[in-house]
Amino acid sequence: MRLKIPERFIRRCRSDGRGGATVGAQQIYIIPTRQGLGFALLLLLMWIGSINYANNLGFLLTFLLAGLGLVAMLHTWRNLLGLTLRPGHSAPVFKGQQACFEIQISNSRDIERPGVLLNFAAGDPVAGDLAPHSEQTFSLTTRAERRGRLPMPRCTLSTRYPLGLLYAWSYLELAGEVLVYPAPGPHIAITSQPSYQPSPHGDKGVGSDDFIGLRSYRPGDSPRQIDWKAQAREQGLHTKQFGGDRADLLWIDWDHYPGMETESRLSALCRAVLEATEQHQAFGLRLPNLELKPARGDAQRRAALAALALFGEQT
Repeated sequence: MRLKIPERFIRRCRSDGRGGATVGAQQIYIIPTRQGLGFALLLLLMWIGSINYANNLGFLLTFLLAGLGLVAMLHTWRNLLGLTLRPGHSAPVFKGQQACFEIQISNSRDIERPGVLLNFAAGDPVAGDLAPHSEQTFSLTTRAERRGRLPMPRCTLSTRYPLGLLYAWSYLELAGEVLVYPAPGPHIAITSQPSYQPSPHGDKGVGSDDFIGLRSYRPGDSPRQIDWKAQAREQGLHTKQFGGDRADLLWIDWDHYPGMETESRLSALCRAVLEATEQHQAFGLRLPNLELKPARGDAQRRAALAALALFGEQT
C-alpha cells in the first residue's frame, strides 16, 4: 500500500558530491497500512463504546493502545532516518540481459535498523537488517533495454517496522550506472575484404614446439597443423598455433558490414569481438572516428565492447 504522489511534489534524496545520499527528516513519507487502518477503526469503536457506557477501563485501554500506535509511528519513521546509500560496483552486461546494481546502505547510528527494504519501481524488494554502525550491500536488477550507459533507476527505501501498522518510504536517486554492450548478433562471414594481415613481429613466445591455442581454419593452413581430433568430434576445422610463429592480426572493421543498420552492424561487430577473444586471436577495431590498436586478452575485449557500447555518444 503506497500513496500515489504527483512527481512535482516528490521530495527525493539525491547523491551528494561524494556519491552518497542520506535520508533526511523531510524526505520520509509515512501512511497507515491496511492493518493500521483496521487498528485505527478498532480504537474508534472502543472509544465510542467507552463513551456510551462511561467505562473508565475502556478509556484507559483505548488511550493506551493509541499511545502504542503513536510510539510505533515514531519508530517506523526513525528506522529510515539518517541511512546513507551509495552506489557500488556494477558489472557491464549485454543488451537484453538483467543489469545488476549494487547499493551499499550504511547505518552510522547506535540503533539497529530491522526490516529495511529496497527496490526499483518495477522490481521486487530486497530486505535486510542493519546492525548499529554497519554496512550492507543490496543488489537490485533491471532489464537493459538499450546499449550505452544505463543510469540507475530511482529506488525506494521502505520499512514496516516495528508492528506493521505503518508504512514509511523514501525516494532516492543515486549517481550509478551500468555499461550495456550491444547484443551479440549471428556470425557473419566476411568475404568482401580481407580481415587478416601478418604481424611484423612474432608475439607467441619462443620455440616452435610450444602449443599456444587454436584458431579457425583458413585456406592455406598446413594440414599438419589442423586439429583433426576436433574435426572428428564435429567441432569444425581449427588450426593449431605454436610459439615463435608470426601472429596474424585480425581487423574488425565497420566497413566490413555494408548495407546494415547501425544497431545490426554493432551487433555483428560485437559477435566478431567475442569470437576473436574466444580463439585467443589478436585483433584491432576500426570504427568511424575511432581505431583500437591490435591486442589480445580480456583488456582488449573490454575496450572493444566499451567502444561499441558508447558508439555515437558525445564524449
